[in-house]
Amino acid sequence: MLKRFIGLLFVIAILSITTGCANRATAKLTPGSDLSNIKSFYIVQSPEDLDTCGLIKANLEKRGFTATIGSDNKPAYKPDAVVTYVAKWMWDITMYMLELTINVRDPASDFPMAVGNSLHASLTRKSPEEMVDEVLTNIFSAK
Repeated sequence: MLKRFIGLLFVIAILSITTGCANRATAKLTPGSDLSNIKSFYIVQSPEDLDTCGLIKANLEKRGFTATIGSDNKPAYKPDAVVTYVAKWMWDITMYMLELTINVRDPASDFPMAVGNSLHASLTRKSPEEMVDEVLTNIFSAK
């Protein structure tokens, strides 16, 4: 009986230590999509998260692309791709970005060409700049 109790305490201790270590970084390219011809991006600014769009724009420009930001889903000009994103923030002593999902869409049909996601819990957290870079790197290297 005592061995079971000690074993149970050990399992509970291990689970409580590892719950804050969750992380994930994925990207998927829609079959038939080709991102190699894309030169310009239109980033749809999320009203709930105003800073992340600037980070996405800066990262795309650093990669040699043209990027503009707007609040309308239908841009006034014809970009090669439209970017939408969802940033989830969490509080743990300080605010940090828990999860970032970026969608690259065809501007004509709004069909997703690629999607990337990054999740880092409190103990493995990254800065918002690092999260954006991780997601975009994974998207552009997805097969």
